[in-house]
Amino acid sequence: MFKFLKPASIKPPFARYSHGVEVPPGKRLVMCSGQLGIRSDDFVPEDAGAQTELCFANISAILAEAGLGLKDIVRINAFVSDRTYLQSYMDVRNRLFSDPAPASTLMIVSGFARPEFKVEVETIAAG
Repeated sequence: MFKFLKPASIKPPFARYSHGVEVPPGKRLVMCSGQLGIRSDDFVPEDAGAQTELCFANISAILAEAGLGLKDIVRINAFVSDRTYLQSYMDVRNRLFSDPAPASTLMIVSGFARPEFKVEVETIAAG
């Protein structure tokens, strides 16, 4: 369904992601706003990995509304508020997405709307 682009003329990805993903004509796109590690009861776990789990659980719920799932994600933009949270985020992402993985960017930012948030994830899915 998707064509995962990994040109031999450039350095291979540093981690589990694709340099690009081609979506075939006729597919719907669903853009998910950045999701934070917060439950519906306002609970925010302290651990960055647990926050990442909640980010992807929230994204999964959004995609389900459109009849899609995590397998339909073609692009991930992730943000962490400290370099120490990179590995926790990547451990969850790597468990949820097998090869070939979506295109992905991971950025370190100065913070989020509330100080307890450590991770935010936004996605694009196609189906």
